[in-house]
Amino acid sequence: MTRRHPDTGQQWWVVLGLFSVTSLIETMGVSQITAFLPLDLQVMGVSAAAIPRFVGLLNALVFVFGLPLVPLWGVLADKYSRKLIITRSAIVEAIVFAAIAASRHPAQLAVSLLLVGFQLGNTGVMLAAIRDVTPQARLGTAMAVFGASSSVGFAAGPAMGGLLLDRAHTPLAAVFAVSSALSIASAIMLGAWLREVRPRVVPTGAVLSLARSALGGLFTDRSTRHLFGLFGCMMLARQMSSPFLPLLVEQVHGNSAALASAIALVVGAPALVGGIVSPVAGAIGDRVGFRPVLVAALTGAAAMLVAMPAMSTVTWLAVANGLAATCYAAVGAMIYGLLALTVPPDRRSATLNLIYLPLYLAGIAGPAAGALLGVLGLGAIYDAAALVVALAVALEFGAAARHYRRRAA
Repeated sequence: MTRRHPDTGQQWWVVLGLFSVTSLIETMGVSQITAFLPLDLQVMGVSAAAIPRFVGLLNALVFVFGLPLVPLWGVLADKYSRKLIITRSAIVEAIVFAAIAASRHPAQLAVSLLLVGFQLGNTGVMLAAIRDVTPQARLGTAMAVFGASSSVGFAAGPAMGGLLLDRAHTPLAAVFAVSSALSIASAIMLGAWLREVRPRVVPTGAVLSLARSALGGLFTDRSTRHLFGLFGCMMLARQMSSPFLPLLVEQVHGNSAALASAIALVVGAPALVGGIVSPVAGAIGDRVGFRPVLVAALTGAAAMLVAMPAMSTVTWLAVANGLAATCYAAVGAMIYGLLALTVPPDRRSATLNLIYLPLYLAGIAGPAAGALLGVLGLGAIYDAAALVVALAVALEFGAAARHYRRRAA
């Protein structure tokens, strides 16, 4: 079953493929920041005791500039050009990764990570475009495939870094330089092959007014507010725990040879598993409903967060993180699908463009909270993250109970 967009003539799976490659390349570089930031800080001479605090604070910087720009990118994309906004991200990320490669001091690294905020804002635009060209019968699968691309990127980035560091014995700067080159290739690919996908309802009016209206829509619609709340809980838990996973690997593995490869195994390989399972979760959601899959995935994520600090070997830690990554991917796919189905067409594009607003909020609050909890040990960080996911499960059960009470009345 194929469908060509009436304006571009491009088939939905071509758009999905281009955006999936774009997302994969971006997340490769971002995952390398997460995986190798502690090693980079060691090279820069930061003491072992201070590294957890630096890890939390530097990861929070990634979203500082990105947060206030979130509503603007979606409005600008819908009003003028989705292709331009998405390509802009690829160009900026090439500059950012090059700056990180050139950083030789924590202050320089902090400035480089602040620049990441200017590359954000493309995922929601891509989701909105995919929704506009994809047949409804394939929506769950399409959203899951797109979600899987980021999971594969999170696997490929650390794996490539581990090979370069432990096998080719390159400096860490070379890892980020390669990601910069791949981002340039991504921008060229989009410019050459992506055709403009205009929204079905093109917004009119001032950009700032449209951005305020889009934000207001999130808080006035109960269903949208609920789904964003669930997504925010998951993102907060993930952003609270993920930056400290390399330190958990070091705690289990020890600061010995092939540490980079051990980090790549625990951080990267599970993300690949999540990427493979995500389309399966989407197909199951198409058949049995998105909400049952959502609840099961949230419950599984909470259990794995509790389990990870208790793992005694790198292999078991990788298994636990793999199950967590699978649950994260399934949650994301179900949230994307529910939003695409429940939001009215006249607000769909604006809402999907804001889908990662919870990520940006969590990206600041999560690492900062983790840095504060780190004084109690890494286990405290993961237990707190599990409680946040448990809150999401409670919210979903509460919403289901209210729904059944209304139907009974």
